[in-house]
Amino acid sequence: MSPADLLDPAPAAPSATGPGPTRLGVLLSLSRVMYLGMVRDRTAVFFMLLFPLMFLLLFGALFQNDSTSRSTIAQVGEVQVLDELSGEALREVTEVLEIRRVPDRAQALEDVRKGEVDAAIWQGEDGTVQLRYSAADATRAGTVGGIVNSLVQNANVAATGRPPAHELHTARVEDESVKPIQFFTPGLLGWAIAMGASFMSALTLVNWRKKRILRRLWLAPVGPGSVVGARVGVSLGLALVQLALFLAIATIPFYGLRLTGSWWLAIPLVCCGTLAFMAVGLLIGALAKTEEAANGALQVVILPMAFLSGSFFPTDQMPDWLRAVSHVLPLKYLNESMMAVLSRGESWGAALPTIGGLLLFAAVLTAIAARLFRWDAA
Repeated sequence: MSPADLLDPAPAAPSATGPGPTRLGVLLSLSRVMYLGMVRDRTAVFFMLLFPLMFLLLFGALFQNDSTSRSTIAQVGEVQVLDELSGEALREVTEVLEIRRVPDRAQALEDVRKGEVDAAIWQGEDGTVQLRYSAADATRAGTVGGIVNSLVQNANVAATGRPPAHELHTARVEDESVKPIQFFTPGLLGWAIAMGASFMSALTLVNWRKKRILRRLWLAPVGPGSVVGARVGVSLGLALVQLALFLAIATIPFYGLRLTGSWWLAIPLVCCGTLAFMAVGLLIGALAKTEEAANGALQVVILPMAFLSGSFFPTDQMPDWLRAVSHVLPLKYLNESMMAVLSRGESWGAALPTIGGLLLFAAVLTAIAARLFRWDAA
């Protein structure tokens, strides 16, 4: 069943048997056809719904425990700053360090080179603490070096018999029960919204043009508003289903997503994000002549955008020039606003600027796509 089967290319005057189809009836019929076409395409269902959920399930399982994994150091002989630890100090150190006693320094260094331990430590005859690590894992090396340096400084302060002049106390700003899923669920959801809205609008447009359905719609008594309205309705429905599935799965006890504050503002954010990425799909669909070309162009646009916008990992460690590029990507602002309302307890102040920006972005790209739109493939 195609959209053209619903339409009569004759004039829209009432027939002898009754009035012609109403605009609402045509809109609902087109929406039904688009919906059935989507759900019957198993590949589309997989990539629009199941594929993003697989990432949520995988990341939620992998990052159940947000505590830092322990580093392993090989201790050769007696090391005073480690051996004299007791009570609370010993407990805190053993939470982050696993200390293995080994008799041979050469073997300890070889274990570090092989990556079997993160560092080797011993104390010289003059009391100097020696630490050796591998440059292969700079993060681990920095962690171990910072811990040992702290122990040495504390030992020096204790040796003077005077309390330290300054102390540093650190704590996370979020509640201690916050899990990593609070941070990557909004990003993965933003990527799912972007992929679903852009791919479905672009591929539908190219497919209908290729099969000359658009031409038959042009000749039929159906206005462009009905076609666009049906596409928008189906895309918004898909996006809201994605939102519901993500939140339903992420909030089960195993994953433990805790919705905060005005989390319901995710609904208008998802709707505006859908319109923005529908516009991306319409622009690509207006330019592409084949489904293969549209799919390739969308992959080039959406996947790098997801990486640069923080959908899969934080953008803090990116080079400055890449961060500058991310500031012009709509997905970055969608992700950040979703994070703000779902996980950080923020409200309209975080959502409204993004809603306005996404709607403006959608309007501009839709206007450009309309200028490039073609009813026929020729």
